[in-house]
Amino acid sequence: MVTLPGSLELALLTIGGVMRPSLKGKAKNLDHVLTKLAVVIPAHNEAAVIIRCVESIARCSRPRETLVVETVVIADNCNDATAIVADQAGARVIARVDENNRGKGFALTHAFEKLITERFDAFLVIDADTIVEANLLTEIVTLLDAGADGAQVKYCVLNPDATIRTRLMHVAFMAMNVLRPRGRERWNFSAGISGNGFALTRTTLEGVPYDAHSVVEDLEYHIRLVRSGRRIAFAHSTTVRAEMPTGRIGVQTQRARWEGGRLRMITENVPALVHDVATGKIRMLEPLLDLLLLPLGFHVALLACALSVPFAPSRIYSLAALALVVVHVSTAVIVSGGDLSDFAVLFASPFYVFWKILLAPQTVKSARRDAAWIRTER
Repeated sequence: MVTLPGSLELALLTIGGVMRPSLKGKAKNLDHVLTKLAVVIPAHNEAAVIIRCVESIARCSRPRETLVVETVVIADNCNDATAIVADQAGARVIARVDENNRGKGFALTHAFEKLITERFDAFLVIDADTIVEANLLTEIVTLLDAGADGAQVKYCVLNPDATIRTRLMHVAFMAMNVLRPRGRERWNFSAGISGNGFALTRTTLEGVPYDAHSVVEDLEYHIRLVRSGRRIAFAHSTTVRAEMPTGRIGVQTQRARWEGGRLRMITENVPALVHDVATGKIRMLEPLLDLLLLPLGFHVALLACALSVPFAPSRIYSLAALALVVVHVSTAVIVSGGDLSDFAVLFASPFYVFWKILLAPQTVKSARRDAAWIRTER
């Protein structure tokens, strides 16, 4: 059944997400101690929010006095005052103009290629619409000092109370960006890259260059990392929060881009991942199951359809799989420190699922190889 790999993934990560963490401390590896860290902010026409992001990074505690931290804004194809505002806020600005190669992936490639030559030891990527917690740098540096190839922090929603959709996104992020990486960490898998709040060492980037340019460049690059034998650690003690769009057009654009890009990754990577698993590379099993897990809206819709089929085994499986979804989401809210409003908004989820189904044509369009990157309107 189409939903079976996704159900296995949900079960695996839900169990992992409630397991006790390892009590072994992260020992410092003197061969990996950082001396120079770049906080990279890719930005396209973000003048309205960039100063808030830069200032939140400036307020972060420094892990040690000897560590050099530089905030670098990549003003990518901007036609507003992003560069000026970022400079006034105290960031270093690198302007990039290339109308033929647009999007976050190209901006990050440009930044990494330039900054690696300046002998930065590691790079922390933060989206321009984000506010970070004060302990962000300390938590990231601790993991990288211990020898991690990279790290991903909890990535949550900044404006959950704005609309019912942003509240639902808040709950979805609890599942995708808190419970699931937490579960992967417990099972000793790579935690994944969520696109915001992730760090990579120079050694990692030199070994696996960042040439991911799809509309889901984070997922694309993470698959390459895992296939190379590298692993992303989960920084569960710190959080970045980004603003979700509230307007109808912005919401549709964002969801179609994310889910269409994921569909493209399925078609391009599943055969190779199946081959990897079949030839004994067991570490690729979880990335394979993750890719085959459809967005929960579509996953639930398919299970509901299967439930209507007059075939007892199919109905039993569908009921069990739907119950697993409920347990997964509820567990995500609990381990993420959610409240009753996060549970209450789930009553609106059937309407959200129906809306997602209506977006299917736009999602399929975004899955094309030649799909253009479109900035999300907030």
